[in-house]
Order: sequence, then C-alpha cells, then structure tokens
Amino acid sequence: MLNTSAVPSSPAAAAPCGHAEGVTDEEFRAAMSRLAAGVVLVTAQEPPLDPDDPAAPAGEDVGMTATAFLSVSLDPPLALVSLREGSRMDDLLAEQPLWAVSVLAESQRQIAGRFAMKGRISDRLLFADLPCARGEISGAPLVSGALATLELRTEQRVTAGDHTLVVGRVLSARLPGADGGPLLYFQGRYRHLG
Repeated sequence: MLNTSAVPSSPAAAAPCGHAEGVTDEEFRAAMSRLAAGVVLVTAQEPPLDPDDPAAPAGEDVGMTATAFLSVSLDPPLALVSLREGSRMDDLLAEQPLWAVSVLAESQRQIAGRFAMKGRISDRLLFADLPCARGEISGAPLVSGALATLELRTEQRVTAGDHTLVVGRVLSARLPGADGGPLLYFQGRYRHLG
C-alpha cells in the first residue's frame, strides 16, 4: 500500500524556497555533494589596458578554483567550465577568449583553497609566489606540478540558471606532472584517492 501521508500535495508545498520543482537548495546541495569531482584552477590574463599602446601595462592574471570542468567532445576537442554568472572569471571570459586549466594534484590542496576563498585578496597577490609557466597560446598561468594543463579558446557561452557554461576548444594539452593522484572534492571537502 502506498503511504501518501509523506507525499506533499503540490510541488510548491515541498519547496519552502519557492522552487516549483519541489527541491530545496539544501536538498540539491546535499545530493550533489555526494558526487566526487576533480579540482582545477581556471586561469586567464586580462587584455592590456590599452591594446593600441605597446607600452601599456599588461592585464592582471585571474584565477579561480572549479570543480565543474568536463570533457565535451573528442572531435573537435572541447571542454567546458561552469562559472557563477557575474563572477570575475565570467566577466573576463566574456571579453577574453583565451584561457587555461590546470588539473590539480592531491598535493596542491593549498592552491585550490587559495583561489576558492571568499573575500580573498587580489589575484596579483595570489599568483605572487605560485610556481607557474606562461601558456604559449593563451598567455595564462599554468600551475607547475599540475597533473595536466590545457589551453582553450571559447567557442560558446550558454546561460544556465545562475551560471554560465563556457565551452572551449582545446588548443593544447600537456602532462607536466603525471606523478601522484588527483585532488578531489567530495562532501564539501578536498580529498584524495586512498
């Protein structure tokens, strides 16, 4: 026999936050926290302040930690990252088509935390002591010791709720530090394979 006493009479009754779908923000977050995800550092370089003046200072490097990065297609090679709409990286990638991703190793937890903290200091200071190489194509910082690095050019931007899905064509893929395991994010914490 079906127990109907626990079934809400309408989707709106189950969603105190007003989602018509019947799921609360907390329920969705809790469910998604059970999905282990790899951790990457997404980077890009702001365009020069005055592109017509070769003596103008170069733009600042920008970085952010992401767990929503995935392969989309092999032919052509495409990947995507999900960015919070209106974030600094979202705004930058709306004008700068070249960007990079460093797939972080389990030993790089501090890097992930540094670029994920709220109310953080300027990106310039975050990159100050970070061992990086400059991407030959994108000009973006590539983290030394990362398991893999990719340079991408934006092909498409798709608005999805409060995020932007940025689909990029992979222009280069390298394996600079194939030692160690990946840094993972699971149930709200950084983890490693064990």
